[in-house]
Amino acid sequence: MLLIKTIRDNLLKPLQMVTGIVERKQTLPILANVIFEKNANQIIFLASDKEMQITATAELHEGNSKNFSLTVSARKFQDILRALDQETEISLHREDEKILIKTTRNRFSLHTLPSDDFPRMTEDDVCLAEITLTQNVLKQLLSYVQYAIADQDLRYYLNGVLLSVNQSTLKTVGTDTHRLALATASALADEGASHEAILPRKTVQELLKLLNETDETVKIEFYPKKVRFTFANIVFISRIIDGQYLNYSRAIPTQNTKQLELNRLDLLHALQRVAILSNPNELFRGVNLIIENGNLRIISKNTEQEEAVEELSVNYDGDTTEICLKLPHLLDLLNHVTVETFRFSLAGASDSVLITIPDRNDFSYVIMPIKI
Repeated sequence: MLLIKTIRDNLLKPLQMVTGIVERKQTLPILANVIFEKNANQIIFLASDKEMQITATAELHEGNSKNFSLTVSARKFQDILRALDQETEISLHREDEKILIKTTRNRFSLHTLPSDDFPRMTEDDVCLAEITLTQNVLKQLLSYVQYAIADQDLRYYLNGVLLSVNQSTLKTVGTDTHRLALATASALADEGASHEAILPRKTVQELLKLLNETDETVKIEFYPKKVRFTFANIVFISRIIDGQYLNYSRAIPTQNTKQLELNRLDLLHALQRVAILSNPNELFRGVNLIIENGNLRIISKNTEQEEAVEELSVNYDGDTTEICLKLPHLLDLLNHVTVETFRFSLAGASDSVLITIPDRNDFSYVIMPIKI
């Protein structure tokens, strides 16, 4: 039975939007498959790993009329489509428990499983809060903080990004308790809306892949145990991390009066050079920053007592200040938040450093000093 006749990209593009969450090893074999449906003039792909679910929809204009629903291996189907030329015309047929993929010169057959057996995620509860913002703003909010979250910390709430809605403001926060990133943006929300949810690392990573740098809107709906994102032709549902996030506002310094502004690329390149002779042990991979009148000296040393020194001219006329910061914490910031200039606000050698963007109040990054 003929299911569809269409061009390769009409299938491959929506399929690629959902396959990123399909794990190669599954406890439930059907989760290695993707739901493939046709309903009227729409084709629908749906994938899940039980923690999150992505649905992608595309319009089909070839006049195919038969509706169907099945599941097929996500990886194999994607690999077959990728291997074909871009403008290749494909016809899909169903024979018993298999789907046949045919072109003028190729023929592939894949096993299918019933779509009724696929465990779909639903939102059975009442929506607690709803906000709307643009794709590019949400993407920036996530990218500005995701590098600061913990990795496999026993305090599981640290292994994700906090989404905090208050009135018409959306905040994102990431921290591993040694550094903290906070980003803020305006959003359309119901009057009095207030809610928090912690997104798992994998959810954030997939959202960053799917969100575009456009002004198209994203609707975010918060449920007791899930968050639902709707944008373009995608519906993304994710479970949230169950836990109480720490009081991040207490970690942001308010008395750091020694300030200097640094060009992002100048500092990035200087740190990349001194990193060559830094300590290979990640726990002790720090750099000393010595700030004095008009000058910033960056020093790194390794276990073999080798040393690298870099100097930058800065607009600073305060007291000489010396502090040691973890090199990866600085590099993460400079690689992910691609603005022109950062403002460093310092107090003493044992006090946290506050890094912000001049003339903006939508981003803060706090780094605790280390001793090496």
